Amino acid sequence: MKTLRFALIGCGLMGREFASAAARWLHLTNLDVRPEIIAVCDTNPALMQWFQDRVPTVRFASSNYQDMLENPEIDAVYCAVPHNLHGQLYVDIIQAGKHLLGEKPFGIDAAANAQINAAIAANPHVLVRCSSEFPFFPAAQKIVQFVQEKRFGRILEVEAGFWHSSDLDANKPINWKRMVAINGEYGVMGDLGFHVTHLPSRFGWLPRDVRAVLSNVVTQRPDASGKLVPCETWDNASLLCAVEHNGYEFPMNLSMKRIAPSQTNTWFIRIYGTEFSAEFSTKYPKTLRTLPYSSGAAQAWHELDTGSESAYPSITGGIFEFGFSDAILQMWAAFCDEASGSTPKFQCATPSEAAFSHKLFTAALESQKNRRVVQL
Repeated sequence: MKTLRFALIGCGLMGREFASAAARWLHLTNLDVRPEIIAVCDTNPALMQWFQDRVPTVRFASSNYQDMLENPEIDAVYCAVPHNLHGQLYVDIIQAGKHLLGEKPFGIDAAANAQINAAIAANPHVLVRCSSEFPFFPAAQKIVQFVQEKRFGRILEVEAGFWHSSDLDANKPINWKRMVAINGEYGVMGDLGFHVTHLPSRFGWLPRDVRAVLSNVVTQRPDASGKLVPCETWDNASLLCAVEHNGYEFPMNLSMKRIAPSQTNTWFIRIYGTEFSAEFSTKYPKTLRTLPYSSGAAQAWHELDTGSESAYPSITGGIFEFGFSDAILQMWAAFCDEASGSTPKFQCATPSEAAFSHKLFTAALESQKNRRVVQL
């Protein structure tokens, strides 16, 4: 069993999810590599202490991330920090020769993303991937298979989205994702958008143009003292894109929403075609809906409970449910598998896919500003 020794830079919610995945590694079968979290870094000592108290492999802790990069015992880094820190930290991690799984959007803007990609190009021996776990759901993996098998015929339309409802409460205190200086001008697109664009870009469905409608619904929120302060970033984004594919064009609707009544972390993708259609939403995590069609046949949706049929086999029986923590575990299995020199069963999101999202979101900002369709 190979061991990849990790440092974790940013000890918040997703860092704890990684620690949980590493602790559950025995859940996976037939995998000859495992992660070991040996170092943590955060400017908040209490967050580092959580790992020191619960993760027995942690031997190093520091508020200075350069200490992690200078440590020869560390092979790889998971970096989960606010968007304004991506450019400097990701570049430094890559230049230090550490493999990197970084959080989206891979830079606060297109310029920061370009700096990261330049560092990747200059250090080809370093594996760099972007965190995106939802395509690892079994039903999403089935849709990937359908696309690879070219089942759909002519694509009629694609819809993909990621919706939250938590910000419907106008009294919810402000956080950094509502501040342009930290989150970036993309707003909700920077926060949620790469999850939406990951699979379409993997499939090669790259928009020719975009017309975006962006909404700042709640313009003020209370700060820690209760004083109302400006919410500077976009809450919701709807992007209508034209995609050229196999000599024809189809519409693709991409949406990211922090204010979507009743939705809690709902990721979905729908593909409609002349010969086959398919859709999946994490709102119904076991259910894959498909509609095969041939001339003259009935047009009827079929529903399949997918169970726990993951890219990386696990000890869970196929009849049981698959959830978010299982998707996180699968993503980490794919990253560690590739970092160890193997070909992953499903590759984690790539820097080129993240770079395309920046191109799209930059065009969306221009579209909103000028109220027009923008060519990519």
